Amino acid sequence: MWSRAARPALKAGVVASTRPLAANAANYATLREIEGRLKSIRNIEKITKTMKVVASTKLTRAQRAMTESRSYGQTSNTVFEQAETKAMEDEGKKTLIVVASSDKGLCGGIHSGLSKKTRRMLEENSNADLVVIGEKSKAQLSRSSGKKIQLSFAGVGKDVPTFADAQAIADQISLLPTDYSNVQIIYNKFINAQSYEATPIEAFSEEAIKNSPNFAAFEIDDSVLTNLKEYALANSLYWALAEGHACEQSARRNAMDNASKNAGDMINKFQILFNRTRQAVITGELVEIITGAAASEDSG
Repeated sequence: MWSRAARPALKAGVVASTRPLAANAANYATLREIEGRLKSIRNIEKITKTMKVVASTKLTRAQRAMTESRSYGQTSNTVFEQAETKAMEDEGKKTLIVVASSDKGLCGGIHSGLSKKTRRMLEENSNADLVVIGEKSKAQLSRSSGKKIQLSFAGVGKDVPTFADAQAIADQISLLPTDYSNVQIIYNKFINAQSYEATPIEAFSEEAIKNSPNFAAFEIDDSVLTNLKEYALANSLYWALAEGHACEQSARRNAMDNASKNAGDMINKFQILFNRTRQAVITGELVEIITGAAASEDSG
């Protein structure tokens, strides 16, 4: 039996009980929706955590390859520094810009940084052509400088770059019909695990090497200058690709770490919302039971 003091409040609740079905249906739908969102975010969190672990594992290999590649590129640079080799400035000849990107995304702004640097270089030197390694930068540069792209390479970034990969790309670049005064390779320079910077490497032409003031000290025949130029280009490309690959894996690990943290925050918020909504539904059902019981007692 309900007390006389409680009955007036319960009778007032009978009026509200005429519209509970639609409200409850909306609450249940909201609970199902929140539960579905929670499940989806948890699945995304599992994926991003797994990708972070994979990127961390690949980063170790990439850094090892980067260290090895630096010995190739820096050795060539040492020769040209001692020979005092400088890029040729011939107004009648073009400059070739090689962009060392990759095919994969989900690694922050690592590709867009290369594209921005390339656009700035094209603004400074409009008489330049492009060779793009990787589909990501190709897609970005095609919108603004598609006519300047003379050659592009896909299938880059699936594994750690090797010297054979760089040599194959250098061979294709050397077959281009245009005689370029100099070649500049744009790559992501690895600064530390958190930062990188789009940086150019100079790859000198055969004429620039031949005109070096101190090149005669190395006693190299002119007949092998072409081979030296291509070998130096392959060295620089290997250095650029390996260092860019390490930057990519580091950026992907950081991006997946941030994504996992954001997913965790969203899970906490939706879990609180789910608990509150479920409590509201339970409270509403209790009110309906009490008001229904009071109405039945009064009618009886």
